[in-house]
Amino acid sequence: MNNKIEELIQLIENSDNIVFFGGAGTSTESGIPDFRSSDGLFNEKLNKKFTPEQLVSHSFYIKYPEDFFSFYKSKLIYKEAKPNDAHLALAKLEQSGKLKAVITQNIDGLHQMAGTKNVFELHGSVHRNYCENCGKFYNLDEMLNLDGVIPYCEECRSIVKPDVVLYEEALDDVVINNAVSAISSAELLIIGGTSLVVYPAAGFINYFKGKNIIVINRDNINLSRSNTLVINDSIGEVLNKAVLSNK
Repeated sequence: MNNKIEELIQLIENSDNIVFFGGAGTSTESGIPDFRSSDGLFNEKLNKKFTPEQLVSHSFYIKYPEDFFSFYKSKLIYKEAKPNDAHLALAKLEQSGKLKAVITQNIDGLHQMAGTKNVFELHGSVHRNYCENCGKFYNLDEMLNLDGVIPYCEECRSIVKPDVVLYEEALDDVVINNAVSAISSAELLIIGGTSLVVYPAAGFINYFKGKNIIVINRDNINLSRSNTLVINDSIGEVLNKAVLSNK
């Protein structure tokens, strides 16, 4: 493991255009669970078993808005979560000028909380909420403080929808273009905390034309690319050793 950490340190030191592509595993060390692992959640009111993917789908949001928001508020929002060493290390790399972009599938905003500026959120953010009718903006606290399980706009009484990409919804074109541009121009791509099974986001790494790829993930992932350094360990611990503790 120490040899791999040393190799990681050298790759970072020799690279001036690094891009990080991350998923849920980046935030699990902040106490945010990977909701995909909790399969078959049972909803007593509807007397039906739903997968997490169904519960955060556009169809479910339209058909069962109260149940959607009940699940969303209890399972996808973690207000007390703080950035872990992975987020802090990436922020440090950006401040040094080496890291050019963070591309994340997470919606928790922890990268920005750690200090990273150039973050492309493929699936949106819990911190942005908009009225579906008049477009009034609500931050997370404002949305949660609206009366009732379903948040209704104070101006026009329409539903306030979180700015997150639900299943069956398309990703934002501007975010896609920025993410693809960053990856395609990167010299070093670090992939962390993702199983690379959620598409279309996982397909973005195919645009990488640079020298090396680093994969930091507790579990093995299927990535048949040359010049790939694979470290199966805690992403927070690895980046702590390679960036935060490395003088």
